[in-house]
Amino acid sequence: MKMSQLLRACTAVFALITTVAITPAAHAADVIRVGTDATFPPMEFVKDGKRTGFDIELIEALAKTMGKKVQWVDIDFKGLIPGLISNRFDIAASAIYMTDERRKVVNFSDPYYRGGLAVLVRRDDNSIKLPADLNNGKKVSVQVGTKSVSFLKESYPGAERVEVEKNQAMFDLLATGRVNAAVTGRPAAVEYARTQPLVRVLDKGLTTELYGYAMRKGDTELAEQLNKALATLRVNGTYTALTDKWFGKSE
Repeated sequence: MKMSQLLRACTAVFALITTVAITPAAHAADVIRVGTDATFPPMEFVKDGKRTGFDIELIEALAKTMGKKVQWVDIDFKGLIPGLISNRFDIAASAIYMTDERRKVVNFSDPYYRGGLAVLVRRDDNSIKLPADLNNGKKVSVQVGTKSVSFLKESYPGAERVEVEKNQAMFDLLATGRVNAAVTGRPAAVEYARTQPLVRVLDKGLTTELYGYAMRKGDTELAEQLNKALATLRVNGTYTALTDKWFGKSE
């Protein structure tokens, strides 16, 4: 065999081995790959260099109940559904609302927490008392890829949307006065207001939503296992302990 032919053969074999080694489908059966955008406290965020938050700890507990380990994949929120569909990971876990639009392309677990969209404003801004005031040409920051974008477009067309890539950028625009309000999930809004005395959450919310973990349409066995594990955690007290830890004890 000529050297050039040998080199081409070796290159082909190496490429095949590399593809098998790194392809998303080639992962251990006892590992669940979970995609998240860890920028949304208290649901998922990074503290001291480690992922933490309600979603993070709940997924870890679910995986343990299922006899599996978690391999986390960090990705921007807008890439979660496309990344899931393209098999980069098996579950998308990042405070995702179970909307009809998303149900067209993915399946969801049973709902695991009730949330909804809320409005954050600066405490010194008395021009926004109710969500309807956003329609008066107010600048409102929202994160791309979230329901906040489409909801504002449809329900508050008089508001001027300022779309940003990261959740923190949305908050920063409000804190520095470059926008009049921010619209995001209530758990994150309440958490930010708790740590940032310059802002407050409007009492009247915009929507009531359910959070769910997204999976590919064909992964019915994984969905069944996940739902069974979630039911187990609700019965054995683990779920309540986590909600108490991250959201406070309910009355």
